[in-house]
Amino acid sequence: MTTATPTVPSGAPDDPATAVKTPKKAAAASFMGSAVEYYDFFIFGSAAALIFPTVFFPSDNDAALVMSFATFGFAYVARPFGAVILGHFGDKVGRQKVLMFTLVLMGLSTFIIGCLPGYGTIGWAAPALLVLCRLMQGLSAAGEQAGASSLTLEHAPDDRRSFFTSWTLTGTQGGQILAALVFIPVLALPDDIKFTWGWRIPFWLSALVVVVAYFIRRTLTEPPEFAEAKATGQVAKLPFVELMRHHGWDVARVVCCAFIAAVSTVFGNLALAYGAEVGLADSVTLWLVVVANVVALFTQPLFGMLADRVGRKPVFVYGAVSSAVLMPFYMRSMSGDSELLVFALGIATFSLGYASANAVWPSFYGEMFSQKVRFSGMAIGTQLGFLMAGFAPTIVTALGGVQEGGWVVIAGFTAVICAVATVAALTARETRAVPTARLGRREPDREPVAA
Repeated sequence: MTTATPTVPSGAPDDPATAVKTPKKAAAASFMGSAVEYYDFFIFGSAAALIFPTVFFPSDNDAALVMSFATFGFAYVARPFGAVILGHFGDKVGRQKVLMFTLVLMGLSTFIIGCLPGYGTIGWAAPALLVLCRLMQGLSAAGEQAGASSLTLEHAPDDRRSFFTSWTLTGTQGGQILAALVFIPVLALPDDIKFTWGWRIPFWLSALVVVVAYFIRRTLTEPPEFAEAKATGQVAKLPFVELMRHHGWDVARVVCCAFIAAVSTVFGNLALAYGAEVGLADSVTLWLVVVANVVALFTQPLFGMLADRVGRKPVFVYGAVSSAVLMPFYMRSMSGDSELLVFALGIATFSLGYASANAVWPSFYGEMFSQKVRFSGMAIGTQLGFLMAGFAPTIVTALGGVQEGGWVVIAGFTAVICAVATVAALTARETRAVPTARLGRREPDREPVAA
C-alpha cells in the first residue's frame, strides 16, 4: 500500500515544487517588515517620552512620565504570549503566512492609536485604550523578527547566513530613521497643534509603510527545507513541547542574551527624556537617533559579514562589552556644552558598538535551534528577554535615571544587562561552520561549511 503525499496548490508560498532559495528577496522582505515594526515602535516610544504624558494622563500628575513609559512596556508583556502562539503556527503552518498576519496587525493597531481621544475627552479610558492598542502591537512584534530571521536564515547560503539575516535588524534602523524624520517636524509645531492633532500624523502614516511591505512580502515563498517538511508531514505536531524537550537550555540562553536589546531602548527612547531633563533640545536627540541609525545601516551588514568569517560569538560579545563601556561617556556628554561630542559618542555607542550584537543575533540565536522549532525557539527566547528592554525606561526612570546626574543610573543599568548577555553568549556553541541542515543537532559536524 502506498501513502499519498500531501499536496499544496501549485504556486502557493509553501509549494515544494516552486520553493527555491531566494536569499536576496527574503532579506528584502525581512528588512521591510522590520522597518514597519520599528517605525511603529519608535514613534510610540518617542511619543511616550514627549507627547503621551500630556495627552493621555492628568496634567497635574507628577507620575505621568512613569505611567507613560509603562504603556511602552506593556507591549513586552504581550510578546511572550504572542511568541508561543505565533511560534506554534510559524513552525507548523508556515513562516510566510504568520509574517503576513503580523504585518497587518502592527499597521492596524498603530493607525488606531492615532485616532484615540485623549484624557481630557474620555478620562482614564484614554490610557486604557492606549494600552490595548499597545498590546496588539506587542502580539504582532512577538512573531515578526523571529519569523523574518528564521525565514531569511533558511533561504541563505550556508556560508553567508549571518550577512543575510543581519538585514532583518538593519530594517529596524530603517524604521527608526523614518520615524525620527517624521517626528522631528511634529515637535516643531506649536503646542496647541502638537498636542491635539499634530502628534497623530506619524501614526496615520504607518498605513503607507505597511502597504509597501505587504506587496513585497506577499510573493515570498517558504524556504525549500520547510516546504518539503510540511508537504511530507515532517513538521512538529506541538512545537512548544518539542522545543522545551530538546532545546530548553538554548531558550534560556537566548533569554539572557536578548537582554542586550535594552541598550536600544535606552539609546532611542530613554535618552530622549534624559536629554530633555538636562537641557538638550528634543530635535538634537532625535537627529542623533537618525544619524546613528544611518551609520548603522552600513555597519550592521559589515558586522554580519565579519561574523561569517570569525564566528557569531566574538562579534556578539564585542557588541555587548563595547555598549557597556561607551554608554556612560555618551550619557554624561548630554549635560555638557558640545553637541558635536554628543553625536560622536552616540555614534560610537550605537553604530560601532551595539550594532555589532544587533546585527549578529538573528543568526546567533536562530542557529541554536533545529528547523522544526526554530521559529518558536527564537520567538519565545527573544520575547522573554525583551521584557527587560520594554521596561528599561520605566525601571531607570523610577530609580532616578531621568534627572540631573541620572547618567550614573543609566550607565549602571546598561552595564548589568550587558554583563548578563555576555556571560550567556560565552556559554553558546559556535555555529559558523555548521551546515544549515545540521543546525540544532548535538552530534559532531563532519561537513564544515566551505569558506
